[in-house]
Amino acid sequence: IKEFFNYVNKKNGKTNGEIKDLKKKIAGLEKGKIECENPEAELVACKEQLEAAQKKLFKPIIGCEVYVAPRSRFDKVHGLDSDRYHLILLCKNETGYQNLLKLVSSAWVDGFYTKPRVDREILEKYSDGLIALSGCLFGEVAQKILSRNIDEAKETARWYKNTFGADNYYLEVQNHGMVEEKEVLDGIVTISREFDIPMVATNDVHFTRKEDGPAHDRLICLSTGKDLDDPNRMLYSKQEWFKTREEMNQVFADVPEALSNTIEVLDKVETYSIDNAPIMPNFAIPEDFGTEEEYRQRITEQELFDEFTRDEKGNVVLSEEDAHKKIKKLGG
Repeated sequence: IKEFFNYVNKKNGKTNGEIKDLKKKIAGLEKGKIECENPEAELVACKEQLEAAQKKLFKPIIGCEVYVAPRSRFDKVHGLDSDRYHLILLCKNETGYQNLLKLVSSAWVDGFYTKPRVDREILEKYSDGLIALSGCLFGEVAQKILSRNIDEAKETARWYKNTFGADNYYLEVQNHGMVEEKEVLDGIVTISREFDIPMVATNDVHFTRKEDGPAHDRLICLSTGKDLDDPNRMLYSKQEWFKTREEMNQVFADVPEALSNTIEVLDKVETYSIDNAPIMPNFAIPEDFGTEEEYRQRITEQELFDEFTRDEKGNVVLSEEDAHKKIKKLGG
């Protein structure tokens, strides 16, 4: 994620510079510090340029497809807890990003049973700042529709809407040409209208271009150790390429609101930073070591400074200015 975040910063660097200059110019015009023939017209033009520049920014959406345990994430009984539901979580803001980290960590530490899993209890605890999509055919709502348990599907949709909030939960619809997806779509349209839950269209992406479908099919055979003519092997629909806007418009022509809602989701996501100061461990000080203050009295400020600026051979590796910046960043 950090590599992706750094790439986004680099991609947006020039535009962010343009935005910074425009904001500075607008502030100068508003305070009368910049002279020009027609300040009002110049101010309007600058604001229009600022709006256009902000629209050019590439906005990343950080998220994760998580597995949801059918019971508790702590339950790990063979047969009862082997299955799991899919759920998409998108970070709406920095709070959501921090909560997603907690959810994923708990899924691996507490909920791992063949796969890392969360559950309803921890989703309730860390739902703030997240947007939830109901998932693909293996989502809980979709699975209950396919099992003809429409009442349970409705209860599930209600629970997620109440947990994440009416503005942060979407019923996901897909169309890769599968019969099951049509059945799920019909059920989701019913639930969407009954409980006023918006739909959003998505498409699984496993390869880039449509013509890559056969190659992907053979790759699945290689990874699973199956023959191409094995009728029981894992099969995809070959519709899982990165579709264009025009292709998605054609696929979801009967539910156009599900397409427009993708922009609604994007607009809800804020721009935020995932940079974080180092999280330093807190080690207990041995009694014979004394207190931190006593240690400071035994060691001079210069000795402490040298500890941060020299390598193991005593060679100076940081300038005094850089060293002070490092010490300040580390909380010293």
